[in-house]
This record gives sequence, C-alpha cells and structure tokens, in this order.
Amino acid sequence: MLTFIGLGLWDERSVTVEGRDALRSADRVFAEFYTSRLAGTTVADLERHHGIDIEVRDRDGVERDPEPILDAAADGDVAFCTAGDTMISTTHVDLRVRAAERGIETRVIHGVTAQSAASSLTGLQNYRFGKAVTLPFEYAHGADGTPQSVIDGIEANRERGLHTLVYLDIKVAGSSPAGPAEGEPDEYMTADHAANALARDWDDDAVGVAVARAGSPDPVVAADTLGALSTREFGDPLHLLVIPGEIHHLEAEALAELGGCPRSALPER
Repeated sequence: MLTFIGLGLWDERSVTVEGRDALRSADRVFAEFYTSRLAGTTVADLERHHGIDIEVRDRDGVERDPEPILDAAADGDVAFCTAGDTMISTTHVDLRVRAAERGIETRVIHGVTAQSAASSLTGLQNYRFGKAVTLPFEYAHGADGTPQSVIDGIEANRERGLHTLVYLDIKVAGSSPAGPAEGEPDEYMTADHAANALARDWDDDAVGVAVARAGSPDPVVAADTLGALSTREFGDPLHLLVIPGEIHHLEAEALAELGGCPRSALPER
C-alpha cells in the first residue's frame, strides 16, 4: 500500500486527523520538500511530534529513482508525504501511476492547498480562478525578465474575467544546478520580488494581492497596485501573489477591508 498524504500548509499540526493516523501506522514514511515545504516546522519536529522516522527524498530520488519507495510499498504500508495537498504536483501523480502499474494499491489523503487558502484569505471567489502560473527566478529560466508564458497566462485569464494564482519559485539547496548549492540556504521568491517583476515587464498599475504564510497563526494579505507591492516587505516565507481578473463588488470590499487595498486602485463600480 502506498498512501499519499498532504501535510497541509504550516507545521506538524496542519495534517488532517486521517493523515496523522496514516502517518503513525505506516511501516515507512517518505517525504519530499522540494516542490513546497512546511515553513513553520522542521523534519525533526515532524518526526518527534508524530513519533516516526521520515526518509526525505530529493527530486532525483522521486522522479528518476522512485524504486526504493515502490519496493517498500510492494512489501508493506508506506506513506509518501508532501506539503499542501499531495496530488497538486505532476511528480506525485507520476509516482502514483507507477505504483498502479506495478499492482501496488494506493490511496490519497488530502491536505489544505495554497490555492484554496489564497481564495479564503483574500476573499476572491474560488470558482473565479483560472489557470495558475509559476514565476521562476530570473536566473533559473535562462532569460532576462518575466517569461512570456507567465504574462500570457495572466492575460488569458483576465480576458475571461478570471483571477490568476502566481506560484513563486522555490529553490531547495542542492536540488537543482540553477539553485543554491548543497549546504547553502534554500531560496524562496518573495511577493515583492514577484510584484516588481510583473510591474516592470507587464503592468505597474494592475492590482495584485500578496499572501504570506498562509495556514500560519499570522498570515498576511496585502492588496495594492503591483508597483506599490513591489516596495513592501512581507516577512518570512512562503509567499504567493494573486492577480485579480474582473472584481465582483463583494470581492472589492474584501480586498479593501481584508487586504487594505486603496479604493483608488480598485475598479470603479
């Protein structure tokens, strides 16, 4: 049995009760934290809180060499854990398909996602979000400025009146030649960095919403023009940026009251 468990958004307590029980009953527990991470805890704290040992796999250990995970699941009860919801990344879907091809039974225990949290915290209606995009660090995509695919994705959503969730790049030390080397600090793109890139390469006056530390006791939501957001600091990771499309009057009220958006930046009604 291979059980995929989403750990939620913040710390060792963010997992659901069902996920907690599955973690504690597994024969072996694997995890990856290169697609996202729990910013409010450490692997050691996770292990201590749940009374388990966690075998952390890097990107190669999940995508190119998943056999140790699959072999263990063929012979016993294995948990595979990620931050957020465990099936958001195609990496994890691929691992589940590989298990199915080997006749290994799988199940999924969901966790809270960054996308649902962003909608909840900002007041932007979840059914009005379009396709999400990921903004990479400039050095990681081999070109100057913001990738055109990111701008095209935002504009395509806005043409349909839809909001865009912009995932911000994470570089875990040692996980990529383009990122920090093993032993160096992990690197997390901040919302002000992302706002600056989009203000420079796309639209300085467009409204953006920065979301920091979703799922924590002290999340931050700040709405303003991209140009204004680019001059602010939002504290510790993880950060997201949302680019609203057509803004419903209730969403406008939420951005003003919950995100501190200046009324002058919001569309007139």
